[in-house]
Amino acid sequence: MADFTTKSVTKSAERKLSSPIDTVANFLALVQDVIENNPWGCTSYTSNNQTVAGVVRGSEHYTGKIVYENAEAKTVGQISVRAPTSAAFNTDISTIVAATAINTAMGGTPSHDSSEDSFSCALKCHNANGEIFSVTFKRDSVVVSGYEADSILTGIETWADTVALLA
Repeated sequence: MADFTTKSVTKSAERKLSSPIDTVANFLALVQDVIENNPWGCTSYTSNNQTVAGVVRGSEHYTGKIVYENAEAKTVGQISVRAPTSAAFNTDISTIVAATAINTAMGGTPSHDSSEDSFSCALKCHNANGEIFSVTFKRDSVVVSGYEADSILTGIETWADTVALLA
């Protein structure tokens, strides 16, 4: 019987942040800065006869919680929100908080508990050596995955050391 032979060895690494990224706005600014300024020197490539930028936004999601408190400041209910974009997340939060029917049904006053928010955005990156890998930014960590060359992680780590949000 034939054996499987390893064809490649992909790696993954995670950097836990010393404190979570404080706001969605700062998170989005960080992601947009990477896309626009390409600090890792990623290169464009061709796929299906189309040019693909060296760094492109992949999947993303944003989650949060709306807490309802009564007149005695006791939590009487909560609603969890998950959205595919930050714009949808902000719209969902403001719509739910303003919904009189929901507020009445919950029997309390709503507030968005942003301390419980989480956000995630995966970037698809193409290294000059031809490797395609992912960098996923989360509120409390950065994950680099699907790479083989250690130089990819070294470059990202060197850059991350210069970014205050990623300490």
